[in-house]
Amino acid sequence: MKALELVAYNQLEYKDVPMPEIGPEDVMIQVKACGICGSDVHGMDGSSGRRIPPIIMGHEAAGVIAELGSGVLNGPWEVGDRVTFDSMIYCGECEYCLRGQTNLCDNRQVVGVSPGDYRRHGAFAEFVVVPARVLFKLPDELSFEKAALIEPVTVAMHAVDMVNVSEEDTALVMGAGMIGTLTLQMLQVRGCGKVIVVDLDDNKLRNAAELGASLTLNPSKVNVDEEIAKLTGGVGVDLSFEAVGVTPTTQAAINNLRKGGTCVLIGNVTHTVEFPMQAVVTREISVLGSCGSAGDYPEALELIARGKINVDGLISEIRPLKDGAECFERLHRADEDLMKILLKPE
Repeated sequence: MKALELVAYNQLEYKDVPMPEIGPEDVMIQVKACGICGSDVHGMDGSSGRRIPPIIMGHEAAGVIAELGSGVLNGPWEVGDRVTFDSMIYCGECEYCLRGQTNLCDNRQVVGVSPGDYRRHGAFAEFVVVPARVLFKLPDELSFEKAALIEPVTVAMHAVDMVNVSEEDTALVMGAGMIGTLTLQMLQVRGCGKVIVVDLDDNKLRNAAELGASLTLNPSKVNVDEEIAKLTGGVGVDLSFEAVGVTPTTQAAINNLRKGGTCVLIGNVTHTVEFPMQAVVTREISVLGSCGSAGDYPEALELIARGKINVDGLISEIRPLKDGAECFERLHRADEDLMKILLKPE
């Protein structure tokens, strides 16, 4: 089959590779669309350390079941079913899985990732193999292209659902990239009264405003702390969501909270950040980490299918898989207004 393989850091090749092996409890999916995630871009250049070559990346995908493993032949799945899958492959047997915390599975692997202790090839290929237990059927009205964005939608949903949201709340979202924009939309779905979005990119802020953000702020042009103080009467926001993963945005997410507020950390770009410990302790701030998702796929698929979550405006381009190396290079340069590029095997 054809695949886009990371053969060395910063070197992607569209090439022939062996078909993936299918186990008894697996299904083989013919990939119809797969999104390039920011983590893939950071994996390509080696900065994340979680895409050690050689590896076929890609975990935001949808397609059609092409083959069933011997252990799932008499189950609910059939060849030809339109599906997507949870990119976090959980074992289903450990203590965390039995609690429903599948994102914290002791034996977790991630599709398209090779951190050193395992290598699981992903969906930048004509076919990908995953366990049947992580499959979800697509609503009939949902296209493969929209379904390929389900994984980031579930990440945003999981983060927002870590807190109680009400119409009296004002929330702050640091970062208007894919996850930040979807977090904005999930806050609206859950009934949040006001949502402030902060980013350095005016194009992304315009998109956030079009999606209903109450206020958008560019820290290179305004004093974010002062503007938030004006909006909240000097009290601060009730909730904040950090969707970047660097020190300045983490500090802003915490420092602009009201006393007793809650900050949810989603961004995961850097391994460590400078943490405003005194502000957290003296103002009794709650800080939560949000990792992936757990059990969020069915509702997220319905929200996309019903148009409650708008993903159309987040798809910048749809390109053939053979053009993948060029697309990665453009995303890595970050000199264009690109949100999400989808790759489609031919």
